[in-house]
Amino acid sequence: MDQEQSSLDKILDLRQTASSEIVNVDEPTVKLVIFELSGECFAFPGEAIREIMPAVNVYFVPGCPPSLEGVINVRGNIESVIRLAELLGKPAADPAPNSSILRGQGGGMRSGIRVDRVVDVLDVVQSAIQAPPTTLPEHMRPIVSGLLWHQDTPVVMLDLNRIFEDYQRGRG
Repeated sequence: MDQEQSSLDKILDLRQTASSEIVNVDEPTVKLVIFELSGECFAFPGEAIREIMPAVNVYFVPGCPPSLEGVINVRGNIESVIRLAELLGKPAADPAPNSSILRGQGGGMRSGIRVDRVVDVLDVVQSAIQAPPTTLPEHMRPIVSGLLWHQDTPVVMLDLNRIFEDYQRGRG
């Protein structure tokens, strides 16, 4: 029995030594809202998105730029809805029945943002986010903050602060 006990002690000692060598590293993460627009995937940082709304009635406002779809009623408050596709130089299309509106805030502005569909909301480790590619079109370079892969699909991270700042300056 002593020999069995000593064998068991050896095994337990080996496990204790092995488990003490495991280092748990907490890597910083970023919450992202990943969405689809004109067949491509994009993302906004989660802290910039206040709410994800299903398709709601958007009321047209005459005299507004084409990138402003209209306004919505959000619990008694009126908010604008921007067509992000227009701002990104994507072809304009009528909203799909399953489209969503992301209520975003940044750059001293808040507005709804029309997207085709929300793909996922998740935490991503910062090391998974790559620098923006140098092959981006000129108009996209100032608003793209990074690139990552989600389910074998490239996702372009957008800077909502910059998008809203540019929009307020009349570049939208």
